[in-house]
Amino acid sequence: MSPGDKPVVGGPPWPCVGFVGFRLPTYDPEPTALPLASPHEIGQLVPDSVLDGARYGTCTLRAASVRGDSARYRGEPRRDALVTARFGAGADALVLVVVATGARAAEGAHRAAADACRWIGEAVGRSHPRLAEDMKDGRTDALASGLHRLTDRTYGKLRSRAAELGLDEGAYCAAMRCLLLPADPRARLRVFFGVGTGGLFRLRDHEWEDLEPGLPTAADMAAPGAPGEGPGPDDGRWEAPDEGRLTIDLGIPQPRPPFVEGPLALPAQPFRFHAARANPGDMLLLCSDGLAEPLRGEPGLAGALSARWSSPEAPALVEFLADVQLRVKGYADDRTAAAVWEA
Repeated sequence: MSPGDKPVVGGPPWPCVGFVGFRLPTYDPEPTALPLASPHEIGQLVPDSVLDGARYGTCTLRAASVRGDSARYRGEPRRDALVTARFGAGADALVLVVVATGARAAEGAHRAAADACRWIGEAVGRSHPRLAEDMKDGRTDALASGLHRLTDRTYGKLRSRAAELGLDEGAYCAAMRCLLLPADPRARLRVFFGVGTGGLFRLRDHEWEDLEPGLPTAADMAAPGAPGEGPGPDDGRWEAPDEGRLTIDLGIPQPRPPFVEGPLALPAQPFRFHAARANPGDMLLLCSDGLAEPLRGEPGLAGALSARWSSPEAPALVEFLADVQLRVKGYADDRTAAAVWEA
């Protein structure tokens, strides 16, 4: 490759699947093998791809989840799970998007991801009137505390299910990222929360901004006011967590922990929370690692998607699916993305 060479977008034009980069990806661009099925678990089969969309208030939503090239070739199920749900009606409605990814090479990883989506969806659905009220009033502290509590409950259930199955907690677990969108066009607050890896990006004026909330450092954990055991007592506004709740860091000031000789260990699964007001013309992208990693690591992909998604109008569903599948050699994991265009 000469110094003047530039990455190219190869393959057929959209909506067919193309690629970005200097070399053709290893695997075929279309599914090859189906996952192994059991006659007793037909209802638990995971389709190769799912696609959804909606329009509420000032938001237009596009969401897609596809098996990665590697899983398509090997006949493995999609480890990513996607849920899009509306709770309530009219201006009081709340839209929830959940993206979850099961642990790599773990048996039943797709089931863990589906369980995480279902349980956080149930918890948010039961609490949605208060959530919608807090989002309209911009009470981000209450949102952070309450969503932390609901996330605790979800991961407590995952631990219990792992014990029922006789599996290690790390084998039956999932990274989970969620986005809350109010249907009220006057409410411009957008709330992200979750646990584990993935990506949260904003496309503004043709430029990508990485909004991923930072992780606490060892210095943060040892400093006065460092995070401790999570939110304070339940104020009756949210579901009570299960017994044996998971402790994860949120960043809420707490009394300084007891002195420990040596650096404090960081939480294995820190809680992430981000709230921001949307501007007209913004595009917010929530995605699993399968898209976040190449978006951060391959400028050609970031440029191609910026060109496609900087339009004020959201793409059609089939076009969005083709965009999400734009391939890059060396990145063959499942991809799940939920994008929100702001009017």
